[in-house]
Formats: sequence, C-alpha cells, structure tokens
Amino acid sequence: MSRPATLPVSAVLARSAKRFAGETPIGRKRRARKMARVLAETHPDAHCELDFETPLQLAVATILSAQCTDKKVNEVTPIVFKRYLSAADYAAADRMEMEAILRPTGFFRAKTDSLIKLGQALEERHEGVLPHTLDELVALPGIGRKTANVILGNAFDVPGITVDTHFRRLVNRFGWVHEEDPVKIEFLVAELIEKRDWTMFSHRIIFHGRRVCHAKKPACGACSLATMCPSYGLGPTEAAPAAKLLKGPRARELAIQVGLDPDLVPAAAIATPDVP
Repeated sequence: MSRPATLPVSAVLARSAKRFAGETPIGRKRRARKMARVLAETHPDAHCELDFETPLQLAVATILSAQCTDKKVNEVTPIVFKRYLSAADYAAADRMEMEAILRPTGFFRAKTDSLIKLGQALEERHEGVLPHTLDELVALPGIGRKTANVILGNAFDVPGITVDTHFRRLVNRFGWVHEEDPVKIEFLVAELIEKRDWTMFSHRIIFHGRRVCHAKKPACGACSLATMCPSYGLGPTEAAPAAKLLKGPRARELAIQVGLDPDLVPAAAIATPDVP
C-alpha cells in the first residue's frame, strides 16, 4: 500500500518540530536567505500586479485591492484614473458617482470615503503630492503599513516588506516566524532578508502563495522549496495531484523546475490566478 499523498496536519507539525528542533537563529537566517534565492529562480516574473503609472495611481489601486482581486482592480482603475487625475480631483469627487465606479471592487462606500479623504489630506498637508516616507504615508487616510510599503517599494524604489495574507501564511509555514501580527512579522522577516531585496522578495512570496503554496491545499510535491520547508506534507506530495494544483501562466514551467512532467498541469491552471 502506498503512503497517503497528504499527511494529517498534526503529523506534519510533529515532523516539522523534530526536523528543525535544533535550528539556531543564524541557521534560520541562512535557510531563509537560501529559500529567498530559490524563490528568485522560481518566480523570475514576480512583480506588482496592480497597473499604475504614478505614485498616486498606485496608492489608489492598492486601497481598492482590499478584499478584491488585482484582476478586478485592474479592470476598474482605467475608469478611475481617467476620471480622477489629481489629488484635488479625489478631494472634490461626487460621492455617489465614485461609489458607482468602485462598486465592482467591493466595500465601495468605505473605499470611496478613503479616496476622498486621501485627496483632501494630500491637498491640505502635501500640496497635492503623495509623500515618500513611511511615517507620512501611514498618516494618510486609507493607507496602513502594508499599503505604504507597496507604494514605497514600487513607486519610489524604497525597500519595503509587504505583509499580506499570502506573505503571513508562507513565512509561518516556512518556520521563519510564529506570529500573526503583520507589523511583528514585517520586523522579524526584515532581520532575515537583506534590505535591498525586501520589495522583490515580497513579490516573490506573494507569487508563490498564489501559484504554489495555496491556503487550503499547497502543491507540496511541486514546490521548489520542499527540501527546506518544515511544512512539507500539508498538501499533496505525489507528482500528479501536486502538479494539478499549480496555477498561473508559468504553471508548466514551475512543474519542469522541480522535475515534473508539465503535461500533468491542466490547461485551465495556466490562466492567471484570480486570488485576492
């Protein structure tokens, strides 16, 4: 009888504890940096998946991405960016008109309120220009640390760690942290990864979370990090079921990278993952 493709969570955690029981802080840092290098090879296409041309546009898109897929945001923002060109335009926006435009992104009333207040704050405090420091950004309506780090890293080339749901899930599974608070996770991971890599590392983690290390059933048997991950076994470890879980336009390339037959990846998986 072949062993089960998926181990019980309790068994995985028990094996994990034994496998990494003696890992020192320096050992964890070395493992983290090795995993980061492998992620760079695994996801050379990693990037910010929100479409934007200016820092203000990125701020708006990131606010709209809360509880919404990047794909849906990118469908709505061309209308938003054409209608509202500046902070003054957001500040003076007609609430009902903006709500109608933002409705497809969900929570459209709260998002409308955030964008109007953001425009007003930028006009009042920053002469209509989005600031480029963390402290100034997080003081603005609708912008928390996650959004601020997205803006800093992708619009201003200032390294930042973006702790979204994928990031939080993966670094806990990797055994780098045992923490749920995003701010604490940000600071703990900052000690493991070199600052110059923070922005791209965040993209790669998010790509991996969307394409390989899914929340409910990770593709453990098709993961390039398998030998370094204490959570290996949470998802299928055998080739066929694992390969079927890969997602995204490079799903078959991901399979090849770990020595799997790319034909095991179904055609439907090639579509860009529509995951918040």
